[in-house]
This record gives sequence, structure tokens and C-alpha cells, in this order.
Amino acid sequence: MFDASLPSVCLVIPAKNEARNIHSVLARVPDFIQELILVDGHSDDGTVDIAVSIRPDIKVVTDDRPGKGSALRVGFNEAESDFVVIIDADGSMDPQEVIRYVGHMASGYELVKGSRFMVGAGSSDITVIRHLGNKALVTLTNLLFKQRFTDLCYGYLAFDRRRFAELGLRSTGFEIEAEIVTKAAMNGLRITEVPTFESPRLHGVSNLNAIRDGFRILFTILRERGSGRRVRPPRQPAEYVVDLRHDGHRQPAPLPAES
Repeated sequence: MFDASLPSVCLVIPAKNEARNIHSVLARVPDFIQELILVDGHSDDGTVDIAVSIRPDIKVVTDDRPGKGSALRVGFNEAESDFVVIIDADGSMDPQEVIRYVGHMASGYELVKGSRFMVGAGSSDITVIRHLGNKALVTLTNLLFKQRFTDLCYGYLAFDRRRFAELGLRSTGFEIEAEIVTKAAMNGLRITEVPTFESPRLHGVSNLNAIRDGFRILFTILRERGSGRRVRPPRQPAEYVVDLRHDGHRQPAPLPAES
């Protein structure tokens, strides 16, 4: 039984032909997740059937457009929960880490992003090229958007669904995470990072191309900063002060009025 006074949480999982991986991912989803959305890119290997057999309550949405960005935007539009968490279907992200993200969201942050380079974090999958490229893109993002991020090119994210519409996302590929982060910074959302560990995908081969997608991320960063808008300072914390371990929870407060 879920406590109705707690913010609700949706897990969005984009997938295409992840039949050998999706079982492990869904089997580790924490019990407090009330809403599960699988955005399927027309898988032909039984991904959807396996997902439904493990979690009959999962909502399956088909995305006709190619690319992770398109899939995530479809999932965001379908979500109804207070908080939305993104996780990959390949087994590289641990669903049990969701509690870290939700805990920070409940304390007032509007975007929580995973970092593989904080104390207590790591990756057993990142290559030298990806590491160097990520470091360069993080440095540029911090300079242009007045941030202190330690990671950029990692898709384990959680955000306040009520803020989604104002971001106006349009990316179709892996650059979607960079667009979310940079637009959140531009809009003054309260952002924090949490340590996370990236494992190798369980089976199959990733569609990520470090060079091609790296340039798409770079273009996204420059496009967002060149939009002519100033970077807004973070707004006051949202009234989501919730202790997930105890009673006495508070309902989410209305959004603060824009100044």
C-alpha cells in the first residue's frame, strides 16, 4: 500500500530489442515505484512480451520515430507521477539507485542527475575516448551555464514532471540528456548530482557512437547557450519536504509564482 501523501514516482524506460536485458532491469525495480512506462521502438525480439510478463502493470507505449530523445519525450508526455526517473533498458544502470534520486527530489531539487565521477561513483564501461570527450563537454557546459557539474553524458536522471513543459525539448538522439540539463540550468531549476555506478550492458551492442553523438551533444550545448537567453539563478526550493523513511509526510505544494 502506497502512502498517498508521498510524491508519486514514474520510471521511464526506452527500449528497442532489449529482450535479453529487460528482465534483469524490471526485476530490480523498487517496490515504491508506482508508475512504469516502457517506450518501445518497434522491438521484434519479444522485449514487450517479456516486460509485460514480469510487470503486468507496466504501460507500453510505441514510438514510431527513431532515437532515444524521441522515445524519452514520448515517455515524459505519458507520465502522470510527480517525479519522473529515466533509466536505460540494457542493465547498465542499477534500478535500486532510484531511491537516491527520489530522496533528493523530495528535499526540493527539480533535476537530479547521476555522476560517474563523484566520490563513491564509477564506471566499468566508459572508454578513454568517451571519458575525455565527456570531460571536455562538462568543462564547456560549466563555463557557459555557470555550473559545477562533474558529469554530463550520462542518462540516469530524475526531474519534476511539473517542470517538463517549460523545457521545450526537441532532441531526437542521445543528446537529449545534455538538452535536459542545459535547459534546466537556463530556466533556473534546482539541480544536484548523485554518485552512480555504470556497468557494461548485459547483452548486445550499444547504438551510441562516441564521435557522432559527441558532436551532436556539442551542437546542443552551443545551440542552447546561443539562444540569447540569460542563465536564471536557481529558484527557491519546491515544497516537497518528505522523509521517505518515516511518517508525517507533506503533500506537494503548488508551484511558486514566476517573478
